[in-house]
Parts: sequence; structure tokens; C-alpha cells
Amino acid sequence: MSEELNQVEVKNFEVGDKVTGQVTKVEEKQVLVDIQGSKLDGIIPISELSSLHIEKAADVVQDGEKLDLEVLKVEEEALILSKRKVDAEKAWESLEQKFQAGEIIETEVKDVVKGGLVVDLGVRGFVPASLVETFFVDDFSDYKGRTLTFKIVELDRDKNRLILSHRAVVEEEKGKQKQNRLDALESGQVIEGTVQRITDFGAFVDIGGIDGLVHISQLSYEHVEKPSDVVQEGQKVQVKVLSVDRDNERISLSIKETLPGPWSNIAEKAAKGSVLTGTVKRLVSYGAFVEVFPGVEGLVHISQIAHKHIATPHEVLKEGQEVTVKVLDVNEDEQRLSLSIKELLEKEAEERFEYELPEETKGFQLGEVIGDKLKNLKK
Repeated sequence: MSEELNQVEVKNFEVGDKVTGQVTKVEEKQVLVDIQGSKLDGIIPISELSSLHIEKAADVVQDGEKLDLEVLKVEEEALILSKRKVDAEKAWESLEQKFQAGEIIETEVKDVVKGGLVVDLGVRGFVPASLVETFFVDDFSDYKGRTLTFKIVELDRDKNRLILSHRAVVEEEKGKQKQNRLDALESGQVIEGTVQRITDFGAFVDIGGIDGLVHISQLSYEHVEKPSDVVQEGQKVQVKVLSVDRDNERISLSIKETLPGPWSNIAEKAAKGSVLTGTVKRLVSYGAFVEVFPGVEGLVHISQIAHKHIATPHEVLKEGQEVTVKVLDVNEDEQRLSLSIKELLEKEAEERFEYELPEETKGFQLGEVIGDKLKNLKK
């Protein structure tokens, strides 16, 4: 009876059959397995253990482990088996589903080779150097053993070709962050950013995964010739959001509006009665506007320009001229500054008169002068 049972259990396997084997011995270049239902021993050559190149069989399997295998060759005394082919078949099915779904895969970098990285996903996967990061990497040696996320960018089962990209995952994540950041931005917000790039017309500032433009006119209250005179790449800056164009992903920012305004503390900087030097910026029919601080202009009314009557300020002043002015009145809230040129000219005239007057003539009386004249007449 037992002999009949043994006869039933013993099978004659053919090439391509799927079998289950238990590891009985792990040698350096091959693995011996016990195949249920077979009178022959099973042998897995090291080349059939993994889709990747391995140095020792012990790196892949261990004693007692049960493996799903495929018969490669039937010899008189042994079955030549493959673990790699079964793993690959299962892997391709799974990978095709992940590829179609655009799924992100997390796995360890098994090796660094010329031109990129190698991963083991049941089949050998290759990551070209250009698809590893969003930036240039000169040396990939420290990537071996690191666990990274990947997306499949090319899959061809017939050609045994599997190309992956870590860069695609990073770019996708950045894209999501950018959209979230864009959705959250509102005009008027003041946030911190980092100067990324400087151009002739302004500076691009990273405000958390998305860049905004600070136009040259929004860099400072003072006139700016070159943006590089005011900011440098990598510099942390406070910016105010002026406008957000979500459709075109354009963001206008201002550094100027986060700074104290030119009129801030003007009552102290230009106190009533103080004397300042400024530049004539504009001439109008009723007076002249003089810039006494960057961004701060005060009005010299036509009546405060000269002692003599003038029909227009152009008779006495010209744009770009440097003048000395006296502060008559200052209103910080309304950003108004009243100035006078005449008052300083008047003071200078008085000083000249007092200086030129001979000492001996000071304090004379009109009667004394007339008396002297009368004496002369009597003679």
C-alpha cells in the first residue's frame, strides 16, 4: 500500500513546470533544494537566484527557506531550477499595474553603475543619472543602500526593460506644493522668501516652492540702478504680495512695502524750523517740489521762493538744482511738507547788512545828522 502511495507522489517534471522547493544547502555558487513529489534533487545556479548580479548565494536565500521555482532543465540526477524567472513573472504583472496607475514605488538602491542606479523589483530596474534628481549629481557612490521613491517611466516586458525615475516623484511633489502654495496666497500677505535669481528688471524670490517677481521699482523707496545693488542671490527677504495671477502662475511681490516708508518719523527728521538741503524735482505754476529725503518731497510755494515778485518759479529755479530750504510746517499723517527758500535768503541778507555796516555808524540819531547840516549852512 505504501509503495503504491509513493508511486503516486513521485512525479516526472518537465521544463517550464512550477514547483515549490525547500532549501537544504546553500553553497557559494548554487543552492540545493528538496522538491516535493520529485525523486531528483533540485539545483538553483547562482545566476538564477536574482535578476541582479550577486557574489554569494547566501546573499539571497537561507537554509530551510521555501521557494517558488520554475524547471529550466531536467537532468538524470537533478532538476535545474530558477527562482529568478518566477520572481520576474510575478513582478512584471505587479509592475504593469503600478505603471498604469502611476503609482509611486519605494525601494532600495542595490547598485551604482556607469550611467545611473540599479534597483531590484523582482526584475532589474535601471534609473538613468538624468532621472535621479532635479539637480546635477557628480558622484552617485553614496546612493547605494539608500531607499528612494520612484515612478516607472518605461516598461517593456518583451525586452526585459524597466526604467524608473526618482526625479519624476520629486517634480510631482514640487508641483503639488506649488499649487497648494499658489492657492493659499492672497494679496496683502507679508511672508519670508529667498532671492533666487536677479535680472535687469528685478529679482525673483522663492516664497515656498514658487517664485514671485519683485520689480526693480519695488525693491526700495530710493531709486535703484541695478537690483544687485540692493539684494543678492540666497538672501532672505520679507516681501508683500501685491497680486496673484493663478492662471498664469505669476506673482507680483514688493520688498519696498515691507520697509518703513520714507515719511515714517518725518516730523523728527524734518522738524519745523530745521534747515535741509534738497533737489528741485518738479516746477509747477504755484511753486516747486523739492526732495529732501529719498521719496519725500516738500512744496516751496511760489511766495516762498524769492523776496521779489516772480510770475513763475522757472524765473528763479530749474529742475535738478540743489537748494537749501527751511521747514515751515510738517504733517506726517497727510504726508505734507511746507518749505521756504525765501526765509533763508532773508536771513542771509540781514546778516550781510549787519556785517557790512561800519561799527562807528551804529546807533546814530537822525537829529544829529540834521543838526550837523544846519551848522554848516549857518557858516
